[in-house]
Amino acid sequence: MSIAELQVYAVEAADVTGGVCVVRCVGGVARAGQVYAAGELRTGLRRIERYGRAVESFDAGHVAKVHLTGPVVALLARGQVLTYVPPGGHALAEVEAWLATGPPLLEEPHPDPLRAMATVRMQDESLPEGMRLRWGRVSLAALARAGRPEEQPYVRAYLIQTFGPSPAPGSASDPGSALAPDADRDPAALCRDVLARFGMTPREAAAQAGVWRDLPRPAILRLRRIKNLIPCMAPARPYLADTDPLAVAADAWTALRPKLP
Repeated sequence: MSIAELQVYAVEAADVTGGVCVVRCVGGVARAGQVYAAGELRTGLRRIERYGRAVESFDAGHVAKVHLTGPVVALLARGQVLTYVPPGGHALAEVEAWLATGPPLLEEPHPDPLRAMATVRMQDESLPEGMRLRWGRVSLAALARAGRPEEQPYVRAYLIQTFGPSPAPGSASDPGSALAPDADRDPAALCRDVLARFGMTPREAAAQAGVWRDLPRPAILRLRRIKNLIPCMAPARPYLADTDPLAVAADAWTALRPKLP
C-alpha cells in the first residue's frame, strides 16, 4: 500500500497551535486525522479543503488546503515533504524491503523524511538493540538513496559509539564470533572511509590552515568539511592499535582539528 506524502506549496497561516498550508499529495491517499512526520517532528492533519469545501481525503496528483496541528507548521518550507506515520509507525521490514530494491519504488517514502524517521528510531532507547541497529542501516540506505553518502560516516560513528564495533568478515580484528559481522560498525573501515574523503595529508591541511583567510571560498569550505568529519573517527580510534597507520593518521588529524577554520 502506498504511504501518503504531502509536498508543501505554501504556508498561509501558522501559530503555536498549528496552521493552514497548501499542499500537493505526491503519494498515497491523505485523510483527515492522519499524523505526518516533518523531519523528527509530528503534525496532525486536522481538516482538508478542496474547492472551498471540506473533504475527508484526496489522493496523489491533487492539491488541497490542509489544516495542520502543532507549532511545527511555522517551520515548514516550500517543497518540504511530509510523510504519513501509521498509528504503529512504519513497519521496519517493509522499509527494509523498499530499500533492498534497485530504483526507488513508486510507493517508497521520500528518502529525506525516511532518513529522519530512521535516525529517530535508531536513537530510541526504548527499542531492542537489534531493531535499533536495523534502523541504523535504514538510515544509511536512505542517505545513499538521497545521494548524500558524505553524511554516512556520522551514522556509522554513532553505531560504533552506541553499540560497539563489529569487524568486517576476515578482518584482522575479527574475534571469530558466531554473530554475523556488521561492516557498518567496522572501526578500521570507518577510519579508511573518513580519511579517503579528505583528499589531502595533515601536513597539506596544516599549511592551508595557517593562511586560511587568504584561501578561496571552496578551499575554506573543504577545510571546514574535514574539521566536521574528523570527530567521526573518535568512536573507532580506541579499537585500533597505536601502531596501526589508520590510528596514526586519525591522531594526526585530531591534533590538527583545532587549527582548522
